Amino acid sequence: MQPPRHAFPADHDDDHDQGLAHDLRVMQQRRRALGLLAGLAGIGGLTLVGCGGGGSETGTSTTSSSSSGSTSTGTTTTASCSVIPEETAGPYPGDGSNSNGSGIANALSLSGIVRSDIRGSIGTASGTAGGVPLTLTLKLVNTSSSCADLSGYAIYLWHCDREGRYSLYSSSIINENYLRGVQSTGSDGTVTFTTIFPGCYDGRMPHMHFEVYRTATAATSYANKIKTSQIAFPTDVCTTVYTSATGYASSLTNFNRISFATDNVFSDGYTTQLATLSGSVSAGYTATLTVGIAA
Repeated sequence: MQPPRHAFPADHDDDHDQGLAHDLRVMQQRRRALGLLAGLAGIGGLTLVGCGGGGSETGTSTTSSSSSGSTSTGTTTTASCSVIPEETAGPYPGDGSNSNGSGIANALSLSGIVRSDIRGSIGTASGTAGGVPLTLTLKLVNTSSSCADLSGYAIYLWHCDREGRYSLYSSSIINENYLRGVQSTGSDGTVTFTTIFPGCYDGRMPHMHFEVYRTATAATSYANKIKTSQIAFPTDVCTTVYTSATGYASSLTNFNRISFATDNVFSDGYTTQLATLSGSVSAGYTATLTVGIAA
């Protein structure tokens, strides 16, 4: 894993707890059970229905590429997938690597952090992030093996709320932990999160962060991560959400002052990080992205 090339900025402004590894094992067992039922469906006709405060953040982007021709040097490509660039986790990772002023901020240690719906806080916190619903599916593939699906890996996702604030860090929501969650990839290499469309804070294009861990048990410490990157969003969808959805007024102001060309993470290329979106403000959006790593 290659580290980002630029430094981070200074910080901005129970249920029975059996641990993260236990939660992930339970989720993997459920995935296997669903896979078995799906197989039976093909044999016996069974029908299955699946359910599926901010601030400036300095970082780096190493490489990205696209068939559209927007490329930068160093991207590793095998078959039709590319290694997603290594990016900064920023100052608000909540993975145990830094402090929020009151102590080490580590969402990975929370009981219940393994979940698909990350809109609400867990544990002793009770807040819920408002915003336009977004269902995000990430597909993890191995660029060293003809883009083969990678199952059993853990992905930790986090992002700001519609006001541009990060739970665990921004003063007004420092006691919340929403918009953070972990899932283990299924046999098809995918995880799906139910969340909200992220806001845009001053100095950055709208984005989400994620870390990849090789195993479920490794996803308890930032020291074990094997990839850190970010997800970008199409500008036309950002404009639509920020101009018409409730609660995103400040995001529109910030968005009008930034572009991919001036963003300090995406300015050297972002096509391998750009999610594909469909939907509407009223119905919510779905987003997909294939994440290539050299496993």
